Amino acid sequence: MDETRIQDRGGAGEPGVVELDERPPAHEERIKGGVASPTAHDSGRKHVTGLARYADDEPELPGTLQVYIAMSERAHAKIVAMDLSKVRQAPGVVVVLTADDIPGQNDYSPVFGDDPIFPPTSGPEAIVQYVGQPIFAVAAETLGAARQAAKLAVVEYEDKPAAITFEAALAAAGEEGHDLLAPHEMRIGDVDAALGEAPHRVMGRVEVGGQDHFYLEGQIAYSIPLEDRDVLVRSSTQHPSEVQHNVAKMLGVPDHAVTVELRRMGGGFGGKESQPALFAAVTALAAVKTGRPAKCRLDRDDDMVMTGKRHEVRIDYAVGYQEDGRIAAGDFSHLVRCGYSSDLSGAIADRAMFHADNAYRLPAARILSRRLKTHTVSNTAFRGFGGPQGMVGIERVMDRIAFEAGLDPLDVRKANFYPSFDSGEEPGVTPYHMEVTDSIIAELVDELEASSDYRCRREAVRAFNAKSPILKKGLALTPVKFGISFTTSHLNQAGALVHVYKDGSVHLNHGGTEMGQGLFTKVAQVVAEEFQIDLDKVKITATTTAKVPNTSATAASSGSDLNGMAAKAAAATIKDRLIDYAAERYHVPREQVVFEANRVRIGNAEKRFSDLVGEAYLARVSLSSTGFYATPGVNYDRETASGRPFYYFAYGAACSEVVIDTLTGEYKLLRADILHDVGKSLNPAIDMGQIEGGFIQGMGWLTMEELWWDDKGRLKTHAPSTYKIPTANDRPDDLRIRIWEKGENRSETVYRSKAVGEPPFMLAISVFSALTDAVIAAGDGRAFPNLDAPATPERVLRAVEDVRGN
Repeated sequence: MDETRIQDRGGAGEPGVVELDERPPAHEERIKGGVASPTAHDSGRKHVTGLARYADDEPELPGTLQVYIAMSERAHAKIVAMDLSKVRQAPGVVVVLTADDIPGQNDYSPVFGDDPIFPPTSGPEAIVQYVGQPIFAVAAETLGAARQAAKLAVVEYEDKPAAITFEAALAAAGEEGHDLLAPHEMRIGDVDAALGEAPHRVMGRVEVGGQDHFYLEGQIAYSIPLEDRDVLVRSSTQHPSEVQHNVAKMLGVPDHAVTVELRRMGGGFGGKESQPALFAAVTALAAVKTGRPAKCRLDRDDDMVMTGKRHEVRIDYAVGYQEDGRIAAGDFSHLVRCGYSSDLSGAIADRAMFHADNAYRLPAARILSRRLKTHTVSNTAFRGFGGPQGMVGIERVMDRIAFEAGLDPLDVRKANFYPSFDSGEEPGVTPYHMEVTDSIIAELVDELEASSDYRCRREAVRAFNAKSPILKKGLALTPVKFGISFTTSHLNQAGALVHVYKDGSVHLNHGGTEMGQGLFTKVAQVVAEEFQIDLDKVKITATTTAKVPNTSATAASSGSDLNGMAAKAAAATIKDRLIDYAAERYHVPREQVVFEANRVRIGNAEKRFSDLVGEAYLARVSLSSTGFYATPGVNYDRETASGRPFYYFAYGAACSEVVIDTLTGEYKLLRADILHDVGKSLNPAIDMGQIEGGFIQGMGWLTMEELWWDDKGRLKTHAPSTYKIPTANDRPDDLRIRIWEKGENRSETVYRSKAVGEPPFMLAISVFSALTDAVIAAGDGRAFPNLDAPATPERVLRAVEDVRGN
C-alpha cells in the first residue's frame, strides 16, 4: 500500500471517529538506526575514503594569508630587545603581530588570565616562560614566506633560573610553598590514628609521566573578516564557546561579533579544549587588521613543542592495612607538574584527588595535592582529566599490599571494593564525602574473573615463570570506577536546536563537538528515537555558536549525557505540538496519538510521520524548538572538600597478561580481557570502539609514550621519530572486549546510558600492574620493584636489575 490516509468523518458517523481508507497490517518493525542500534559512525566511510572535510580541507578564499607563530628559544628569560624590522620588510609579509597590536585583552586562558597571546615587547612583563612560547606572528602570502621571515627576527634575552623538574619546582617554591596554585586537601576519618593502629603499613612512591595528545589533525584555525568588524572563525576545538569568548575579548568586541564553527576534528583527547583559543585569536587578529582571511596550521613539531600535555604526577603514599589486605587508612601526597600557567590545572589536580580511591572504600584517608610551576609548556586537559594519575597511585598500593602480605593482588582488590548498591550494606563514602550508591564493581569483577579464567591463568603464569629463566610473565586484573560530570558544577549544561521540515526531514544542531568519538551519531540516534523515524531522516550539522550559545566543552565524558538530553528535550517539544495538533484535528485523546516506526498511530488509524508534519505545517504549528538540559543534583564545596561532584559512576575491569625479556626489558601484551559498563548502550558499535581505543591509548601512556625535556627546557620528544605512540602492532593478538549486559544507569540519563569516552582509558592500568607482576617474578619475589610510568623497556630492565640486586 503506497499511502495511508486518515479522514475526519465528523458529521458522517459518530463524532470523533477516525477511520482508515484501508487498514494496514500490524507493524512490528523498528526504526533503522535508533537508540541501542549498533549503527556505524556517520562519518566512518568518509574517514577511510578521505571525503571527511576538516578545517584545512575547506577551500581557501582569495587573498587568504598564512600565519606562522614564532616561538621563544629560552625556558625562562626577560626579553631585553626584539627587533622585527627585517621581518616586516621580508618578501611576501603582509603584517607582523605582537602584543602591541592587540586591541583588547592579551590573554587566551580558560580561567585564570595568565596565558598571554604574546608577551609584551618591553617592560617588566616582557618575560618568556617556556621554550616554544609564542612571541610574535607573521602573516604572509605563503607559509614558506612567513617562516623565512620569522628567522630574521633579532631577539635579545636575559636568562633567568628555569625550573624544569619536580625537584627544581619544589626548590623554586621554597619553604613557603609558593606554588602555581594553592594546595588542596581532602580528608575523611582520623588518618593518623588509623595509621597508628593498623597492624601493617606500606610506604612508597610512584611517578606517572605526561602524554602528548598526538591527534591526527593538528591545531588549526581559519578566520574570515566580516562587516562591522565581525569575524567568522573555523577552529578545530572542543570548546567553541570558549574560543568565541577569548577571540572577542582579545578584539575588544562583544561575543556576538564572533562566530565559531566546525564540523569535525581529527582527534582531540582534551588537547583541543583550552589550547585552540591561541590560534583562533592570532588568525582573528590578522584577519581584522588586514581585512583578509587568515589561516594558522601548525606542523607536528611546532604543535608538540607549543601545546600542553597530560600532567606528570608524583604520588607518595603511606597506607595501613589488616591481615586480609583491607585498608585501614591511606595518606596520599600528589605533586602535580603544571607548567608555566594555570590553564585547567586546578580542576585536573582536583580530579586526580577525586579518583585517588578508584573503586575502593577507604575508611580513613587524607589526600594532599600541590600544583607546581615549571618553566615548560602549560599542561592541560587529557582524556581522564587527572583521574588516571590518581588511580595509578591506589593501584600501586594494592599491588604493594599483596606483595607484602603474600596475597593474590585480585583478592586484595576485592576485599576493598565499595559495597554493591544491592548488598544491604551501608553505602561507602568517598574521601570527598559522597556516598557511592550505584556500585556494581564487585559483580562485574566476579564476572570478568570467571570469563577470563583468572585463577587458572594465575597458576599457569606461576608454572611458566618457574621453568623460564629469561622470559617472565605477569598477570593483573584491575577495576575502574570513574565519576561522570564536570566537577565545576555550572559546566553541566547543554543546549540543542531541532528543526522539522515540512517533508518530515529533521535538522539537528547542538553544542557538542565531533572529534571522531561518535557523539553526533549518538545524539542523532536519540532524536530519531524520540520521533520514531529512521536515522537517515536526521541531518547532522556543524557545531556553531550562532545556533547554540554558551556551550560547555565536549569533555568530561559528558557529551552524550548533556547534548543527548538537550536534543531529546527539543525533539520532545515538537513531538508534543504534533500530538496536540493530531488530538485536536482528529478528535482523539492525546494518549491515543502514538509515534511508531516512521508513522503515527492516531486512535485506530495510522499516518506517515511526514504526512502529519506536512499537515501540521499547513495548520501553522511550530516545527522548530530549542532544548536545554542541566545535570541535576551535582555540587562540590571546595572549602569543605565535600559534596556530590558526580552524577553517577561508570565501572569497568580489565585482565592483562604480559611477558617480559629480562635481558633487554622488552615486553609484549599477550592477552587482554575487558568487561565494561556503559549502562544501556546508545550505540554498542561505537561504544566498543571507544573501549578498545581508550584501552590502547592508556596502554601507550603507561608503557611507551615518554616526554623528555633537556636541562634547558627544550622538548626533545617532539615528533614521531622521537615520541612513540601505540600502533596496530601493539594491540594484543588476543583481545576480548565485552559490554556488560546487565548494565543500566541508576541515574536518569538519556535512555539510561553511561558515558564511555574516558573510563576505558584507565583499564590500561592492568597492563602496568601486570608488568609489575612480571618484574616481581624476575626477582623470584624477593623485592617489590620501583617501576614508574611510562614503563619503557629501559625502566623495566632497570627494575629487573634492582629486584635481582644487580
